[in-house]
Amino acid sequence: MSPRALDDATIDAFVRSSGWAREDDGLVRTFAFSRYGEGLGFAVAVGVEADKADHHPDLFIGWCKVRVRWSTHDAPGITQRDLDLATLTDALASRHAS
Repeated sequence: MSPRALDDATIDAFVRSSGWAREDDGLVRTFAFSRYGEGLGFAVAVGVEADKADHHPDLFIGWCKVRVRWSTHDAPGITQRDLDLATLTDALASRHAS
């Protein structure tokens, strides 16, 4: 059974209360770091947690920034897993910033 997409009100409430944005069928956020290595360490930490959850984001690593996009490919929209892992991503970012 495929995961179910959340209703717009739930997604909008999450977006309003967080630094995340809705982009098509996903949640996106760009995290800034003072050093390249901090961003790289953060991206690795996100990858490790994604493997544990068997739910993998798109990660774009740039100079002192990492863009994360959570989406559920087997659901027509944003799911609770996307919200949960976006929240976990926020916690990981705070651990990797100087």
